[in-house]
Amino acid sequence: MSTVYWINGPIIKSRDVDNFVMSEMVYVGNSHIMGEVIGIDSEYVTIQVYESTTSMRVGESITHTGKPLSVELGPGLLGNIYDGIGRPLKGLSEKYGSYLEVGQSMRTLPDSKKWNVTYKVAKGDFVKRGQVYAIFQETGSIEHRLMATHEGIVSIDPVDGPYGLDDVVLHYEDGTTLSMSVHWPIRHERPVTSRIDAKEPLITGQRVIDTLFPIVKGGSAAIPGGFGAGKTMLQHQLAKWCDADIIVYIGCGERGNEMAQVLEEFSELVDPKTGRTMLERTILIANTSNMPVAAREASIYTGITFAEYYRDMGYHVALMADSTSRWAEALRELSGRLEEMPAEEGFPAYLASRLAQFYERSSFVNTLNGDIGSISIVGAISPQGADFSEPVTQNTQRFIGSFWALDKSLAYIRHFPSINYTQSYSEYLVQLQDWYTVNIAEDYLDLRQMVLSVLNEETSLMEIVKLIGQDVLADRQKLVLEIARVIRVGYLQQNAFHKFDSSVSLQKQYEMLKLIKYVFDQSQKLLDQKKTMNAIIETRIFEEIIGLKYVIDEDLSQFKAYYDKVDAALASIE
Repeated sequence: MSTVYWINGPIIKSRDVDNFVMSEMVYVGNSHIMGEVIGIDSEYVTIQVYESTTSMRVGESITHTGKPLSVELGPGLLGNIYDGIGRPLKGLSEKYGSYLEVGQSMRTLPDSKKWNVTYKVAKGDFVKRGQVYAIFQETGSIEHRLMATHEGIVSIDPVDGPYGLDDVVLHYEDGTTLSMSVHWPIRHERPVTSRIDAKEPLITGQRVIDTLFPIVKGGSAAIPGGFGAGKTMLQHQLAKWCDADIIVYIGCGERGNEMAQVLEEFSELVDPKTGRTMLERTILIANTSNMPVAAREASIYTGITFAEYYRDMGYHVALMADSTSRWAEALRELSGRLEEMPAEEGFPAYLASRLAQFYERSSFVNTLNGDIGSISIVGAISPQGADFSEPVTQNTQRFIGSFWALDKSLAYIRHFPSINYTQSYSEYLVQLQDWYTVNIAEDYLDLRQMVLSVLNEETSLMEIVKLIGQDVLADRQKLVLEIARVIRVGYLQQNAFHKFDSSVSLQKQYEMLKLIKYVFDQSQKLLDQKKTMNAIIETRIFEEIIGLKYVIDEDLSQFKAYYDKVDAALASIE
Protein backbone atom coordinates (compact mmCIF):
# COMPACT_ATOMS: atom_id res chain seq x y z
CA MET A 1 0.00 0.00 0.00
CA SER A 2 1.29 3.47 -0.95
CA THR A 3 1.55 6.04 1.85
CA VAL A 4 2.25 9.74 2.39
CA TYR A 5 5.90 10.52 3.21
CA TRP A 6 6.11 14.35 2.88
CA ILE A 7 3.52 17.19 2.94
CA ASN A 8 3.98 20.81 1.81
CA GLY A 9 0.63 22.53 1.26
CA PRO A 10 -1.01 20.98 -1.83
CA ILE A 11 2.17 19.02 -2.69
CA ILE A 12 2.48 15.45 -1.37
CA LYS A 13 5.35 12.99 -1.77
CA SER A 14 5.44 9.23 -1.47
CA ARG A 15 8.38 6.80 -1.51
CA ASP A 16 6.47 3.99 -3.24
CA VAL A 17 7.89 4.86 -6.67
CA ASP A 18 7.10 1.56 -8.39
CA ASN A 19 3.35 1.77 -7.70
CA PHE A 20 2.61 5.00 -9.62
CA VAL A 21 2.40 6.16 -13.23
CA MET A 22 2.75 9.72 -14.45
CA SER A 23 -0.47 11.84 -14.56
CA GLU A 24 -2.40 9.17 -12.61
CA MET A 25 -5.38 10.33 -10.56
CA VAL A 26 -5.15 9.21 -6.94
CA TYR A 27 -6.99 9.73 -3.66
CA VAL A 28 -4.80 10.81 -0.75
CA GLY A 29 -5.19 10.42 3.00
CA ASN A 30 -8.03 9.46 5.30
CA SER A 31 -10.18 12.24 3.80
CA HIS A 32 -9.83 10.74 0.32
CA ILE A 33 -8.62 13.97 -1.34
CA MET A 34 -8.32 13.89 -5.13
CA GLY A 35 -4.79 14.32 -6.49
CA GLU A 36 -2.66 13.90 -9.60
CA VAL A 37 0.84 12.47 -10.03
CA ILE A 38 2.99 15.28 -11.46
CA GLY A 39 6.51 13.91 -10.95
CA ILE A 40 8.37 10.63 -10.47
CA ASP A 41 12.08 10.21 -9.79
CA SER A 42 14.24 7.44 -8.33
CA GLU A 43 13.31 8.35 -4.75
CA TYR A 44 9.93 10.07 -4.63
CA VAL A 45 6.59 10.38 -6.35
CA THR A 46 5.20 13.94 -6.30
CA ILE A 47 1.42 14.39 -6.11
CA GLN A 48 -0.57 17.60 -6.50
CA VAL A 49 -3.81 17.51 -4.49
CA TYR A 50 -6.90 19.63 -5.08
CA GLU A 51 -8.06 20.33 -1.53
CA SER A 52 -6.56 21.53 1.73
CA THR A 53 -4.09 19.17 3.42
CA THR A 54 -4.70 20.64 6.88
CA SER A 55 -4.72 17.82 9.51
CA MET A 56 -3.19 15.29 7.07
CA ARG A 57 -0.41 13.18 8.58
CA VAL A 58 2.59 11.29 7.26
CA GLY A 59 1.75 7.62 6.83
CA GLU A 60 -1.82 8.05 5.61
CA SER A 61 -2.72 5.85 2.65
CA ILE A 62 -2.86 6.72 -1.05
CA THR A 63 -5.46 5.00 -3.23
CA HIS A 64 -4.68 4.35 -6.90
CA THR A 65 -7.19 4.64 -9.76
CA GLY A 66 -4.96 3.75 -12.71
CA LYS A 67 -6.61 6.55 -14.73
CA PRO A 68 -5.54 10.11 -15.59
CA LEU A 69 -7.27 13.11 -13.99
CA SER A 70 -10.65 13.14 -15.75
CA VAL A 71 -14.10 14.70 -15.66
CA GLU A 72 -17.43 13.10 -16.43
CA LEU A 73 -19.13 14.34 -19.61
CA GLY A 74 -22.78 13.89 -20.46
CA PRO A 75 -26.24 15.45 -20.06
CA GLY A 76 -26.79 17.75 -17.11
CA LEU A 77 -23.70 19.94 -17.46
CA LEU A 78 -25.66 22.94 -18.75
CA GLY A 79 -27.18 25.25 -16.19
CA ASN A 80 -24.92 24.07 -13.37
CA ILE A 81 -21.97 25.53 -11.46
CA TYR A 82 -18.88 23.42 -10.73
CA ASP A 83 -15.64 23.77 -8.83
CA GLY A 84 -12.24 23.46 -10.51
CA ILE A 85 -12.26 19.65 -10.59
CA GLY A 86 -15.83 19.21 -11.79
CA ARG A 87 -17.80 18.77 -8.56
CA PRO A 88 -21.31 20.32 -8.71
CA LEU A 89 -21.45 23.07 -6.08
CA LYS A 90 -25.25 23.23 -5.97
CA GLY A 91 -25.48 19.50 -5.33
CA LEU A 92 -22.75 19.59 -2.68
CA SER A 93 -24.51 22.46 -0.95
CA GLU A 94 -27.81 20.58 -0.89
CA LYS A 95 -26.16 17.41 0.40
CA TYR A 96 -23.63 18.78 2.88
CA GLY A 97 -24.67 22.38 3.54
CA SER A 98 -22.97 25.67 2.73
CA TYR A 99 -19.66 24.85 4.45
CA LEU A 100 -17.90 21.90 2.83
CA GLU A 101 -15.47 19.65 4.64
CA VAL A 102 -12.32 18.29 3.02
CA GLY A 103 -12.93 15.14 0.97
CA GLN A 104 -16.64 15.64 0.41
CA SER A 105 -17.39 14.67 -3.15
CA MET A 106 -20.26 14.14 -5.54
CA ARG A 107 -20.81 12.92 -9.06
CA THR A 108 -20.51 15.62 -11.74
CA LEU A 109 -23.78 14.70 -13.52
CA PRO A 110 -27.29 14.30 -12.02
CA ASP A 111 -27.76 10.51 -11.81
CA SER A 112 -31.40 10.68 -10.72
CA LYS A 113 -32.67 12.39 -13.86
CA LYS A 114 -33.97 10.72 -17.04
CA TRP A 115 -34.06 12.08 -20.59
CA ASN A 116 -36.39 11.14 -23.45
CA VAL A 117 -33.98 9.76 -26.05
CA THR A 118 -34.69 9.57 -29.78
CA TYR A 119 -32.38 7.24 -31.73
CA LYS A 120 -30.85 7.92 -35.13
CA VAL A 121 -29.53 4.35 -35.66
CA ALA A 122 -31.12 0.90 -35.85
CA LYS A 123 -30.06 -2.74 -35.44
CA GLY A 124 -27.41 -3.70 -37.99
CA ASP A 125 -26.16 -0.15 -38.57
CA PHE A 126 -22.42 0.46 -38.49
CA VAL A 127 -21.66 3.27 -36.05
CA LYS A 128 -18.43 5.23 -36.43
CA ARG A 129 -16.47 6.77 -33.57
CA GLY A 130 -17.87 10.23 -32.84
CA GLN A 131 -21.13 9.61 -34.72
CA VAL A 132 -24.31 11.01 -33.17
CA TYR A 133 -26.48 7.97 -32.52
CA ALA A 134 -29.23 9.57 -30.39
CA ILE A 135 -30.59 12.98 -29.44
CA PHE A 136 -32.75 14.55 -26.72
CA GLN A 137 -33.44 17.98 -25.21
CA GLU A 138 -30.96 18.63 -22.42
CA THR A 139 -32.49 22.04 -21.71
CA GLY A 140 -35.28 23.98 -23.33
CA SER A 141 -32.83 25.59 -25.76
CA ILE A 142 -30.08 22.99 -26.32
CA GLU A 143 -30.36 19.57 -27.96
CA HIS A 144 -27.95 17.01 -26.54
CA ARG A 145 -26.33 14.67 -29.06
CA LEU A 146 -24.97 11.36 -27.81
CA MET A 147 -21.73 10.44 -29.61
CA ALA A 148 -20.29 6.95 -29.97
CA THR A 149 -16.96 6.46 -28.22
CA HIS A 150 -15.87 3.67 -30.61
CA GLU A 151 -17.07 2.00 -33.79
CA GLY A 152 -19.03 -1.21 -34.32
CA ILE A 153 -22.31 -2.73 -35.48
CA VAL A 154 -25.50 -2.19 -33.45
CA SER A 155 -26.68 -5.57 -32.15
CA ILE A 156 -30.04 -4.72 -30.52
CA ASP A 157 -32.69 -2.44 -31.99
CA PRO A 158 -32.71 0.68 -29.77
CA VAL A 159 -36.03 1.78 -28.29
CA ASP A 160 -36.89 5.46 -27.85
CA GLY A 161 -37.82 6.50 -24.36
CA PRO A 162 -36.55 7.77 -21.00
CA TYR A 163 -33.03 6.75 -20.00
CA GLY A 164 -30.83 7.59 -17.02
CA LEU A 165 -27.11 8.29 -16.99
CA ASP A 166 -26.05 4.70 -16.26
CA ASP A 167 -28.64 2.91 -18.39
CA VAL A 168 -27.33 1.01 -21.41
CA VAL A 169 -28.31 3.08 -24.46
CA LEU A 170 -26.45 1.20 -27.22
CA HIS A 171 -25.34 -2.43 -27.71
CA TYR A 172 -22.55 -3.53 -30.07
CA GLU A 173 -22.14 -6.99 -31.63
CA ASP A 174 -18.79 -7.42 -29.86
CA GLY A 175 -20.60 -7.17 -26.52
CA THR A 176 -19.60 -3.57 -25.80
CA THR A 177 -22.29 -1.28 -24.40
CA LEU A 178 -22.56 2.50 -24.10
CA SER A 179 -24.19 4.62 -21.43
CA MET A 180 -24.94 8.34 -21.58
CA SER A 181 -21.84 9.49 -19.73
CA VAL A 182 -18.17 9.24 -20.57
CA HIS A 183 -14.98 10.22 -18.72
CA TRP A 184 -12.28 12.27 -20.46
CA PRO A 185 -8.79 13.32 -19.21
CA ILE A 186 -8.84 17.08 -18.87
CA ARG A 187 -5.28 17.68 -20.09
CA HIS A 188 -5.86 15.87 -23.40
CA GLU A 189 -7.59 17.55 -26.35
CA ARG A 190 -10.56 15.66 -27.76
CA PRO A 191 -10.01 14.32 -31.31
CA VAL A 192 -11.45 15.95 -34.44
CA THR A 193 -11.38 15.12 -38.15
CA SER A 194 -9.56 18.31 -39.15
CA ARG A 195 -9.04 21.93 -38.23
CA ILE A 196 -10.40 24.59 -40.60
CA ASP A 197 -9.28 28.15 -41.22
CA ALA A 198 -11.94 30.22 -39.49
CA LYS A 199 -13.42 32.94 -41.71
CA GLU A 200 -16.53 33.92 -39.76
CA PRO A 201 -16.54 36.49 -36.93
CA LEU A 202 -17.75 35.83 -33.43
CA ILE A 203 -20.25 38.69 -33.28
CA THR A 204 -20.21 40.18 -29.79
CA GLY A 205 -22.62 43.11 -30.13
CA GLN A 206 -19.88 45.41 -28.77
CA ARG A 207 -19.08 47.96 -31.49
CA VAL A 208 -15.46 48.63 -30.54
CA ILE A 209 -14.74 44.90 -30.82
CA ASP A 210 -16.85 44.00 -33.86
CA THR A 211 -15.72 47.02 -35.87
CA LEU A 212 -12.13 47.67 -34.81
CA PHE A 213 -10.74 44.51 -33.21
CA PRO A 214 -12.84 41.49 -34.25
CA ILE A 215 -12.33 37.87 -33.26
CA VAL A 216 -13.16 34.87 -35.43
CA LYS A 217 -15.21 31.89 -34.30
CA GLY A 218 -12.59 29.46 -33.13
CA GLY A 219 -10.16 32.27 -32.36
CA SER A 220 -8.62 33.54 -29.15
CA ALA A 221 -8.49 36.94 -27.47
CA ALA A 222 -7.07 38.47 -24.31
CA ILE A 223 -8.46 41.30 -22.16
CA PRO A 224 -5.62 42.79 -20.09
CA GLY A 225 -6.40 45.56 -17.64
CA GLY A 226 -5.64 46.82 -14.17
CA PHE A 227 -7.95 46.57 -11.18
CA GLY A 228 -11.23 48.38 -11.89
CA ALA A 229 -10.70 48.60 -15.66
CA GLY A 230 -13.81 46.52 -16.43
CA LYS A 231 -12.48 43.08 -17.44
CA THR A 232 -15.18 41.08 -15.68
CA MET A 233 -17.95 43.41 -16.86
CA LEU A 234 -16.79 43.08 -20.46
CA GLN A 235 -16.64 39.29 -20.19
CA HIS A 236 -20.17 39.28 -18.76
CA GLN A 237 -21.33 41.30 -21.79
CA LEU A 238 -19.59 38.96 -24.20
CA ALA A 239 -21.10 35.92 -22.49
CA LYS A 240 -24.58 37.45 -22.65
CA TRP A 241 -24.55 38.75 -26.21
CA CYS A 242 -22.01 36.93 -28.41
CA ASP A 243 -23.51 34.65 -31.05
CA ALA A 244 -22.10 31.40 -29.61
CA ASP A 245 -24.47 28.49 -28.90
CA ILE A 246 -22.90 27.51 -25.57
CA ILE A 247 -21.11 29.63 -22.95
CA VAL A 248 -18.49 28.21 -20.56
CA TYR A 249 -17.55 30.79 -17.91
CA ILE A 250 -14.53 30.04 -15.69
CA GLY A 251 -14.10 32.16 -12.58
CA CYS A 252 -10.45 31.36 -11.85
CA GLY A 253 -9.22 32.88 -8.60
CA GLU A 254 -11.70 35.75 -8.71
CA ARG A 255 -13.85 37.12 -5.88
CA GLY A 256 -16.72 34.96 -4.74
CA ASN A 257 -19.27 37.78 -4.95
CA GLU A 258 -18.49 38.16 -8.68
CA MET A 259 -19.31 34.51 -9.34
CA ALA A 260 -22.47 34.85 -7.25
CA GLN A 261 -23.43 37.84 -9.40
CA VAL A 262 -22.86 35.85 -12.61
CA LEU A 263 -25.02 33.00 -11.34
CA GLU A 264 -27.77 35.38 -10.26
CA GLU A 265 -27.73 37.43 -13.48
CA PHE A 266 -27.63 34.47 -15.84
CA SER A 267 -30.54 32.76 -14.08
CA GLU A 268 -32.65 35.91 -14.54
CA LEU A 269 -31.41 37.13 -17.94
CA VAL A 270 -33.68 36.30 -20.87
CA ASP A 271 -31.68 34.79 -23.73
CA PRO A 272 -32.38 36.93 -26.84
CA LYS A 273 -31.99 33.83 -29.04
CA THR A 274 -34.53 31.60 -27.32
CA GLY A 275 -36.56 33.73 -24.93
CA ARG A 276 -35.55 31.37 -22.11
CA THR A 277 -33.04 31.92 -19.28
CA MET A 278 -29.40 32.40 -20.23
CA LEU A 279 -28.37 29.71 -17.73
CA GLU A 280 -29.91 27.01 -19.94
CA ARG A 281 -26.96 27.24 -22.33
CA THR A 282 -24.25 28.14 -19.83
CA ILE A 283 -21.76 26.15 -17.74
CA LEU A 284 -20.16 27.99 -14.81
CA ILE A 285 -16.91 26.92 -13.16
CA ALA A 286 -16.13 28.67 -9.89
CA ASN A 287 -12.72 28.41 -8.31
CA THR A 288 -12.75 31.56 -6.24
CA SER A 289 -9.77 33.19 -4.54
CA ASN A 290 -10.34 31.34 -1.24
CA MET A 291 -10.54 27.89 -2.85
CA PRO A 292 -7.54 25.51 -3.07
CA VAL A 293 -4.82 26.87 -5.33
CA ALA A 294 -4.12 23.55 -7.08
CA ALA A 295 -7.76 23.24 -8.14
CA ARG A 296 -7.43 26.73 -9.65
CA GLU A 297 -4.72 25.37 -11.93
CA ALA A 298 -6.99 22.49 -12.99
CA SER A 299 -10.11 24.64 -13.50
CA ILE A 300 -8.90 25.99 -16.85
CA TYR A 301 -8.55 22.46 -18.24
CA THR A 302 -11.87 21.33 -16.78
CA GLY A 303 -13.61 24.23 -18.53
CA ILE A 304 -11.98 23.65 -21.92
CA THR A 305 -12.84 19.91 -21.74
CA PHE A 306 -16.52 20.76 -21.14
CA ALA A 307 -16.32 23.16 -24.09
CA GLU A 308 -14.78 20.54 -26.41
CA TYR A 309 -17.56 18.09 -25.53
CA TYR A 310 -20.23 20.45 -26.86
CA ARG A 311 -18.03 21.55 -29.79
CA ASP A 312 -17.92 17.91 -30.88
CA MET A 313 -21.73 17.91 -31.05
CA GLY A 314 -21.50 20.64 -33.69
CA TYR A 315 -22.02 23.69 -31.47
CA HIS A 316 -20.13 26.98 -31.41
CA VAL A 317 -18.82 27.50 -27.86
CA ALA A 318 -17.43 30.67 -26.27
CA LEU A 319 -15.17 30.15 -23.23
CA MET A 320 -14.48 33.04 -20.83
CA ALA A 321 -11.54 32.63 -18.46
CA ASP A 322 -11.42 35.22 -15.68
CA SER A 323 -8.57 35.48 -15.03
CA THR A 324 -5.52 33.72 -16.46
CA SER A 325 -3.27 35.84 -14.20
CA ARG A 326 -4.72 34.11 -11.13
CA TRP A 327 -4.19 30.78 -12.88
CA ALA A 328 -0.56 31.73 -13.57
CA GLU A 329 -0.17 32.72 -9.91
CA ALA A 330 -1.35 29.23 -8.96
CA LEU A 331 1.34 27.80 -11.24
CA ARG A 332 3.90 30.04 -9.52
CA GLU A 333 2.89 28.93 -6.03
CA LEU A 334 2.95 25.25 -6.95
CA SER A 335 6.29 25.69 -8.72
CA GLY A 336 7.72 27.30 -5.57
CA ARG A 337 6.57 24.42 -3.39
CA LEU A 338 8.20 22.01 -5.85
CA GLU A 339 11.44 24.01 -5.44
CA GLU A 340 11.76 24.57 -9.18
CA MET A 341 14.09 27.23 -10.55
CA PRO A 342 12.01 30.41 -11.00
CA ALA A 343 12.04 32.46 -14.20
CA GLU A 344 10.92 36.07 -14.71
CA GLU A 345 9.03 37.54 -11.71
CA GLY A 346 9.05 34.13 -10.03
CA PHE A 347 6.83 32.45 -12.63
CA PRO A 348 7.92 28.96 -13.71
CA ALA A 349 9.98 28.58 -16.88
CA TYR A 350 7.13 26.61 -18.48
CA LEU A 351 4.58 29.46 -18.15
CA ALA A 352 4.65 30.17 -21.90
CA SER A 353 4.14 26.53 -22.87
CA ARG A 354 1.18 26.17 -20.46
CA LEU A 355 -0.44 29.31 -21.90
CA ALA A 356 0.13 27.91 -25.40
CA GLN A 357 -1.48 24.58 -24.46
CA PHE A 358 -4.56 26.43 -23.24
CA TYR A 359 -5.04 28.96 -26.05
CA GLU A 360 -4.23 26.42 -28.78
CA ARG A 361 -7.31 24.46 -27.73
CA SER A 362 -9.38 27.22 -29.32
CA SER A 363 -10.51 25.68 -32.60
CA PHE A 364 -12.78 25.74 -35.65
CA VAL A 365 -13.08 22.10 -36.71
CA ASN A 366 -14.71 19.34 -38.69
CA THR A 367 -15.93 17.05 -35.91
CA LEU A 368 -15.74 13.27 -36.08
CA ASN A 369 -19.46 13.35 -36.88
CA GLY A 370 -18.89 15.59 -39.92
CA ASP A 371 -20.41 18.70 -38.34
CA ILE A 372 -18.73 22.09 -37.89
CA GLY A 373 -17.97 23.20 -34.34
CA SER A 374 -15.78 25.80 -32.67
CA ILE A 375 -14.37 27.03 -29.37
CA SER A 376 -13.54 30.73 -29.04
CA ILE A 377 -11.42 31.59 -25.98
CA VAL A 378 -11.44 34.99 -24.29
CA GLY A 379 -9.01 35.20 -21.38
CA ALA A 380 -8.83 38.11 -18.95
CA ILE A 381 -5.41 39.18 -17.64
CA SER A 382 -4.88 41.13 -14.40
CA PRO A 383 -1.34 42.55 -14.59
CA GLN A 384 -0.20 44.14 -11.33
CA GLY A 385 -0.19 47.92 -11.65
CA ALA A 386 -1.65 47.62 -15.17
CA ASP A 387 1.87 46.83 -16.41
CA PHE A 388 1.44 45.13 -19.79
CA SER A 389 5.15 44.26 -19.92
CA GLU A 390 4.78 41.62 -17.19
CA PRO A 391 5.26 37.92 -18.17
CA VAL A 392 1.63 36.72 -18.35
CA THR A 393 0.54 39.51 -20.70
CA GLN A 394 3.67 39.31 -22.84
CA ASN A 395 3.52 35.53 -23.22
CA THR A 396 -0.22 35.56 -23.87
CA GLN A 397 0.26 37.96 -26.80
CA ARG A 398 2.31 35.29 -28.56
CA PHE A 399 -0.63 32.89 -28.78
CA ILE A 400 -3.73 35.03 -29.38
CA GLY A 401 -5.20 36.81 -32.37
CA SER A 402 -7.08 39.69 -30.71
CA PHE A 403 -5.73 41.92 -27.94
CA TRP A 404 -8.26 44.18 -26.19
CA ALA A 405 -6.23 46.41 -23.88
CA LEU A 406 -8.36 48.08 -21.22
CA ASP A 407 -7.60 51.63 -20.13
CA LYS A 408 -8.24 52.60 -16.50
CA SER A 409 -8.66 56.28 -17.41
CA LEU A 410 -11.50 55.37 -19.79
CA ALA A 411 -13.12 53.21 -17.11
CA TYR A 412 -12.99 56.08 -14.59
CA ILE A 413 -14.97 58.35 -16.96
CA ARG A 414 -17.56 55.57 -17.44
CA HIS A 415 -16.50 54.84 -21.01
CA PHE A 416 -17.58 51.23 -21.59
CA PRO A 417 -16.03 49.11 -22.99
CA SER A 418 -12.83 50.81 -21.84
CA ILE A 419 -10.77 49.39 -24.72
CA ASN A 420 -7.81 51.58 -25.68
CA TYR A 421 -7.81 51.72 -29.49
CA THR A 422 -4.12 52.66 -29.73
CA GLN A 423 -2.89 49.63 -27.75
CA SER A 424 -5.37 47.04 -29.02
CA TYR A 425 -5.21 45.04 -32.25
CA SER A 426 -6.71 42.13 -34.19
CA GLU A 427 -4.86 39.78 -36.51
CA TYR A 428 -8.05 38.30 -37.95
CA LEU A 429 -9.01 41.05 -40.42
CA VAL A 430 -7.46 39.33 -43.47
CA GLN A 431 -9.41 36.14 -42.68
CA LEU A 432 -12.66 38.08 -42.29
CA GLN A 433 -12.41 40.37 -45.31
CA ASP A 434 -14.42 38.14 -47.67
CA TRP A 435 -17.09 37.50 -45.02
CA TYR A 436 -17.62 41.24 -44.46
CA THR A 437 -17.85 41.85 -48.22
CA VAL A 438 -20.47 39.14 -48.73
CA ASN A 439 -22.53 39.53 -45.53
CA ILE A 440 -22.33 43.23 -44.66
CA ALA A 441 -21.02 45.52 -47.43
CA GLU A 442 -18.01 45.96 -49.66
CA ASP A 443 -17.06 49.23 -47.97
CA TYR A 444 -17.36 47.96 -44.36
CA LEU A 445 -13.60 47.70 -43.85
CA ASP A 446 -13.11 51.09 -45.54
CA LEU A 447 -15.39 52.62 -42.92
CA ARG A 448 -13.38 50.87 -40.21
CA GLN A 449 -10.21 52.39 -41.64
CA MET A 450 -11.86 55.83 -41.63
CA VAL A 451 -12.61 55.44 -37.91
CA LEU A 452 -9.02 54.49 -37.07
CA SER A 453 -7.61 57.31 -39.23
CA VAL A 454 -9.78 59.92 -37.51
CA LEU A 455 -8.92 58.60 -34.04
CA ASN A 456 -5.19 58.52 -34.79
CA GLU A 457 -5.32 62.06 -36.20
CA GLU A 458 -7.18 63.19 -33.10
CA THR A 459 -4.38 61.79 -30.93
CA SER A 460 -1.83 63.88 -32.84
CA LEU A 461 -3.97 67.03 -32.74
CA MET A 462 -4.59 66.72 -29.00
CA GLU A 463 -0.86 67.09 -28.40
CA ILE A 464 -1.10 70.54 -30.03
CA VAL A 465 -4.29 71.42 -28.16
CA LYS A 466 -2.68 70.55 -24.81
CA LEU A 467 0.23 72.86 -25.57
CA ILE A 468 -1.37 75.95 -27.13
CA GLY A 469 -5.14 75.44 -27.17
CA GLN A 470 -7.76 74.54 -29.77
CA ASP A 471 -8.18 78.06 -31.20
CA VAL A 472 -4.99 77.77 -33.27
CA LEU A 473 -6.34 74.79 -35.23
CA ALA A 474 -7.72 75.17 -38.72
CA ASP A 475 -11.42 74.47 -39.25
CA ARG A 476 -10.63 71.19 -41.01
CA GLN A 477 -8.68 70.05 -37.95
CA LYS A 478 -11.50 71.14 -35.64
CA LEU A 479 -13.85 69.02 -37.76
CA VAL A 480 -11.60 66.00 -37.22
CA LEU A 481 -11.81 66.55 -33.44
CA GLU A 482 -15.62 66.79 -33.58
CA ILE A 483 -15.96 63.63 -35.69
CA ALA A 484 -13.54 61.85 -33.37
CA ARG A 485 -15.77 62.84 -30.43
CA VAL A 486 -18.80 61.51 -32.29
CA ILE A 487 -16.97 58.22 -32.90
CA ARG A 488 -15.74 57.87 -29.31
CA VAL A 489 -18.91 58.93 -27.48
CA GLY A 490 -21.58 58.09 -30.03
CA TYR A 491 -20.15 54.90 -31.47
CA LEU A 492 -17.39 53.22 -29.44
CA GLN A 493 -18.95 53.92 -26.03
CA GLN A 494 -21.93 51.71 -25.14
CA ASN A 495 -24.45 51.54 -22.32
CA ALA A 496 -24.60 47.97 -21.01
CA PHE A 497 -27.97 48.65 -19.35
CA HIS A 498 -29.81 50.23 -22.30
CA LYS A 499 -32.10 47.96 -24.29
CA PHE A 500 -31.02 49.39 -27.67
CA ASP A 501 -27.34 49.94 -26.89
CA SER A 502 -26.31 46.94 -24.80
CA SER A 503 -25.82 44.80 -27.90
CA VAL A 504 -25.83 45.99 -31.53
CA SER A 505 -26.00 43.94 -34.73
CA LEU A 506 -23.33 44.29 -37.39
CA GLN A 507 -25.91 45.69 -39.82
CA LYS A 508 -26.78 48.50 -37.41
CA GLN A 509 -23.09 49.14 -36.77
CA TYR A 510 -22.56 49.52 -40.51
CA GLU A 511 -25.46 51.98 -40.83
CA MET A 512 -24.11 54.04 -37.91
CA LEU A 513 -20.66 54.20 -39.49
CA LYS A 514 -22.12 55.15 -42.84
CA LEU A 515 -24.06 58.01 -41.28
CA ILE A 516 -20.98 59.28 -39.40
CA LYS A 517 -18.96 59.26 -42.63
CA TYR A 518 -21.81 61.08 -44.43
CA VAL A 519 -21.77 63.85 -41.79
CA PHE A 520 -17.98 64.04 -42.08
CA ASP A 521 -18.04 64.30 -45.88
CA GLN A 522 -20.90 66.85 -45.99
CA SER A 523 -19.20 68.99 -43.34
CA GLN A 524 -15.97 68.97 -45.33
CA LYS A 525 -17.87 70.17 -48.39
CA LEU A 526 -19.27 73.09 -46.42
CA LEU A 527 -15.79 74.00 -45.22
CA ASP A 528 -14.65 73.96 -48.86
CA GLN A 529 -17.45 76.47 -49.51
CA LYS A 530 -15.90 78.79 -46.87
CA LYS A 531 -18.51 78.01 -44.19
CA THR A 532 -17.13 78.06 -40.64
CA MET A 533 -16.77 75.19 -38.23
CA ASN A 534 -18.56 77.20 -35.53
CA ALA A 535 -21.60 77.48 -37.79
CA ILE A 536 -21.65 73.69 -38.31
CA ILE A 537 -21.34 73.05 -34.56
CA GLU A 538 -24.22 75.44 -33.81
CA THR A 539 -26.60 73.22 -35.83
CA ARG A 540 -26.07 70.61 -33.04
CA ILE A 541 -26.04 67.88 -35.67
CA PHE A 542 -23.10 66.18 -33.97
CA GLU A 543 -25.13 65.85 -30.75
CA GLU A 544 -27.98 64.34 -32.78
CA ILE A 545 -25.66 61.68 -34.19
CA ILE A 546 -24.22 60.89 -30.76
CA GLY A 547 -27.70 60.37 -29.31
CA LEU A 548 -29.14 58.18 -32.07
CA LYS A 549 -27.81 54.96 -30.47
CA TYR A 550 -30.43 55.37 -27.74
CA VAL A 551 -33.24 56.06 -30.21
CA ILE A 552 -32.90 53.61 -33.09
CA ASP A 553 -33.50 49.94 -32.47
CA GLU A 554 -32.82 47.21 -35.05
CA ASP A 555 -35.33 48.77 -37.49
CA LEU A 556 -32.69 50.20 -39.83
CA SER A 557 -35.21 52.11 -41.94
CA GLN A 558 -35.14 54.77 -39.19
CA PHE A 559 -31.70 55.91 -40.38
CA LYS A 560 -33.35 57.62 -43.39
CA ALA A 561 -34.79 60.29 -41.08
CA TYR A 562 -31.30 61.08 -39.75
CA TYR A 563 -29.92 61.62 -43.24
CA ASP A 564 -32.78 64.08 -43.77
CA LYS A 565 -31.93 65.80 -40.46
CA VAL A 566 -28.29 66.15 -41.49
CA ASP A 567 -29.20 67.61 -44.88
CA ALA A 568 -31.70 70.05 -43.35
CA ALA A 569 -29.32 71.17 -40.59
CA LEU A 570 -26.37 71.75 -42.90
CA ALA A 571 -28.52 73.42 -45.54
CA SER A 572 -29.66 75.97 -42.93
CA ILE A 573 -26.14 77.37 -42.58
CA GLU A 574 -25.89 80.73 -44.27
